[in-house]
Amino acid sequence: MFERKAEFELKKWHESKNRKPLVIRGARQVGKSTLVREFARRYGIGLFEINMERHYRLNEVFASLDIGKILRELEYTCGKGKLDKGLIFLDEIQAAPNAIKALRYFYEERPDLPIITAGSLLEFTLNEASFSMPVGRISYLYLQPLSFEEFLKASGKKDLAELISGWIQPERLPESAHLRLIDHLRDFFLVGGMPEAVAVFASGGGLEACAESHHSILETYRDDFGKYASKTQISRLRKLLDYVPMAVGEKFRYARAIPDERAKDVRQALDLLATAGIVTLAHHSDSNGLPLGAEEDPSVFKPFFLDVGLMNAVCGIRSISLETMKDRRFVNEGKMAEQFVGQQLLAGGDYHRHPRLHYWLREGRQSNAEIDFLIESAPSIIPVEVKSGASGSLKSLHQFVAAKKSPFAMRLDLNMPSRHQVSVSALTPGGLKKADYPLYSLPLYFASQIERIANNQISQHC
Repeated sequence: MFERKAEFELKKWHESKNRKPLVIRGARQVGKSTLVREFARRYGIGLFEINMERHYRLNEVFASLDIGKILRELEYTCGKGKLDKGLIFLDEIQAAPNAIKALRYFYEERPDLPIITAGSLLEFTLNEASFSMPVGRISYLYLQPLSFEEFLKASGKKDLAELISGWIQPERLPESAHLRLIDHLRDFFLVGGMPEAVAVFASGGGLEACAESHHSILETYRDDFGKYASKTQISRLRKLLDYVPMAVGEKFRYARAIPDERAKDVRQALDLLATAGIVTLAHHSDSNGLPLGAEEDPSVFKPFFLDVGLMNAVCGIRSISLETMKDRRFVNEGKMAEQFVGQQLLAGGDYHRHPRLHYWLREGRQSNAEIDFLIESAPSIIPVEVKSGASGSLKSLHQFVAAKKSPFAMRLDLNMPSRHQVSVSALTPGGLKKADYPLYSLPLYFASQIERIANNQISQHC
């Protein structure tokens, strides 16, 4: 099995003197359980794994909150000896809500025991109004599909993955490496980062085999609807699952999504998909200061799907070979590029913070201005534009920098890395203003690294 960056986060957690019980969160089939098993195997740690769906009777045992009693029950359930000799992993913990409540007592009475929990639909349990989390006594780790670098490593291209993660501006990239990376980027657009699909691709399976994996995952998501939605909501969820991949990167409009339904009902269904981790909503922020979330507008947002490979499977790109794909252009390549970047920003973010995306939109009577993504790089907000090709207009960037005084801007496209000094006049709500700033152009495959690169540039500007 391939190595994931989150394993190093688990290692830091495991070695921490202030270790708390860890809850791994993320959508179904992003590899939460496999991550724990591979971590234990790679570092030679004994693993005591209990699937709470199979042993649901333990929910009543956990209700006692008697840690001694609970540990005895777990030891005999595992049948592998004393639990203090390894790592305790409670999988599918949403099936035993009392186990989640008991985590605080493990932290208070047995902080020496490393405990990890995960669950396929855990988010719905955590969001229940009647459910109280042991705040301050547990840690979270948010897991996304594989990043592009992880995909490269799984495909045997470790040299390219390390080139991306170690690159520093203004270092020159070898052109041969750039061309190889663009080639593999097109692979990723169709295969995506879901562990099952990546494993199929890495073992030599073609796009058709990957498509079977995508289809299986999507059917699992559809089957799950009945577990967290009412009968009337299931129909809306199915329609949204088909609609969102085609509306990626667009301001969400309820009338387009499900024309014959009330906006309130559509929003409730969309929120369910977001809770399940299938959809992420990037909200508009006025961007006058940090944090971006302080000025976000919950009514203005654009949706992103969990994975670009799943997105293209829903859109019907499954019967075309990878080689054919590389020689063609598709009408939704702009959406692919934006979905890819959004996905990489989430994968490359802080594993211990709830994943969020922001963008900026100014709507006018005659024209709109939009910045695809915003990066928090204290003390500044950095605008990021995404282009699916090698060129495109920068009008929105000019307007944002002039209005918000960003120290520089970033553009992701298919070009080699470069830096250009921009000096233009841009129309802002306050009138015509000067936009004089450095523009850093980076290849799309650097998407998961742009926060690191932006922080490096900020340190140089300060």
